[in-house]
Amino acid sequence: MRFLLVVCIGLLLFNCEDKQTSKKNNPTVIKDSLAKVKLQNASKIKQQSEYPRLTDANAMEFFLEYDKEHKEDKVRIVTDFGNIDIQLYDKTKFHRANFIFLTKQNYFDYTQFYRVVNNFVIQGGNSDGYDIAKRRKKIGRYLLPPDTKRGYTHKRGAISMPSGEIENAYKLASPYQFFIVQKKDGAYHLDGEYTVFGEVIKGMDVVDKIASVETDEGDWPLKTVFIKTVKIID
Repeated sequence: MRFLLVVCIGLLLFNCEDKQTSKKNNPTVIKDSLAKVKLQNASKIKQQSEYPRLTDANAMEFFLEYDKEHKEDKVRIVTDFGNIDIQLYDKTKFHRANFIFLTKQNYFDYTQFYRVVNNFVIQGGNSDGYDIAKRRKKIGRYLLPPDTKRGYTHKRGAISMPSGEIENAYKLASPYQFFIVQKKDGAYHLDGEYTVFGEVIKGMDVVDKIASVETDEGDWPLKTVFIKTVKIID
């Protein structure tokens, strides 16, 4: 009986030691738990905004730094009428960096050419949609100072940035909008007033098609002219 008791106690101790050894030699649970925590943290970080909300106080410093790492200078505006390829100017660094930033944030997706004046300009980057207002709120509210002394003119095909407000003594630019000069003779009376930051290198026939659509008295197209997307090209 005493021998049987000793054997039982021995087996019990062996099983306990075996379970402890198994835990020490099989750290999978710990690794999986850590991996899960890392994935959760990574997911949270990814969900957080990668960039600060922009304001007049921080926008210029932000784009100065953004310009150093994001050197793309060609974009394609995709519409139902066809594509418009744009070469952005390096010299107007803040306006170029702003346009590239908004492109990468997918801001322009399903905005509109909301103002069309045949034989003058087509103006885009805005919409009366709630989703567009939400995008702006997320990115921030800011204006860009003019950069009009780089030698660029409002020739046919020039892409420029309109003022942020109707009464705007300093011609601060609305960063979310742009216009393309469609007038064959150019619109040189705008030189010095607005910042030209690029030009159309392909697709002026598309610009002409958009410029010819029927509009109301406020120059708003009667049939919506969507910008499906703006994407970076080589």
